[in-house]
Amino acid sequence: MRDLVHAVDPAVAETVKRRVQPYFVLDGNICALLAAKDHVNVFLYDGGIVPDPEKLITGGHTNKTARTVAIKQDERINERALQEMFRQIVANNRAGGWRKLKASGG
Repeated sequence: MRDLVHAVDPAVAETVKRRVQPYFVLDGNICALLAAKDHVNVFLYDGGIVPDPEKLITGGHTNKTARTVAIKQDERINERALQEMFRQIVANNRAGGWRKLKASGG
């Protein structure tokens, strides 16, 4: 998963927040990872405005700041679709962030 995020843009930085969670940032949060017993949650910081035509999002539909993609062990990851979502989040961050875009109707 780390490789997928870093491949989106060489300027993506990885940091640890909340003492344990890896976050990927570039002009704002892109995503965070949280390991669970039988899956990894990828928290996408998109404010619900990043398109999800492949229906990867599994949770957080009512959350104002993030959506969740749960990836189970041995599950095949739709890398192309997930990277496209990461690219859109980076573009949104560079355009001022999802809050600004949502306020302007973007």
